[in-house]
Amino acid sequence: MNVVRKILVVDDDPVVGKSIDRVLTSKGYAVITAENGEEALLKLNNEHYDVVFTDIRMPGISGLEVAERVKASQPWLPVVIVTGYATGSNEERAAAAGVSGFLRKPLSPEMIEASAEKALRDLAQAVSPVLPTVHAAAEEVPVAEAARSKTETIKNIALFFAAPIIGLAYIVAMPFVGIGMLAWFGAKALLKRN
Repeated sequence: MNVVRKILVVDDDPVVGKSIDRVLTSKGYAVITAENGEEALLKLNNEHYDVVFTDIRMPGISGLEVAERVKASQPWLPVVIVTGYATGSNEERAAAAGVSGFLRKPLSPEMIEASAEKALRDLAQAVSPVLPTVHAAAEEVPVAEAARSKTETIKNIALFFAAPIIGLAYIVAMPFVGIGMLAWFGAKALLKRN
């Protein structure tokens, strides 16, 4: 079974996100985008990703801060900085955070693909013997949820088609139940008199 690698792209410019999406999706990756650092951190808390691509300049939390927070909470997760505003201090700060790559815009498809492959190699090297179990468990959860969702969908469809039949059964049975109850109470009343 081939595991799909999930890439989170954080950039307030939708063109960059679409460019990375187009290049990496064609290579078999699942690309998810976030428009800012806050959204990215929320997604990182709720889902498993294999690589994060982040712009530096964004409203709110900068890409460097996103990288630092990611590395503080998930040190094995590769982060690639993408920027049109590269400075020596930005590169130093990114290196200190432990990013996997530092790309300067404009991006070429080759740059995007090569940086994703390098980041995944970095991930493979960083993962300890304990983390494959954690990673496998993280991959199994969506599969289990999908199976449960499919089961619930089938159950809901069955109930949808069964509801009229059940309703009809109640309509047909009610007079008999009512007559039976009347007969029961009538027989009890007769027995009480005698």
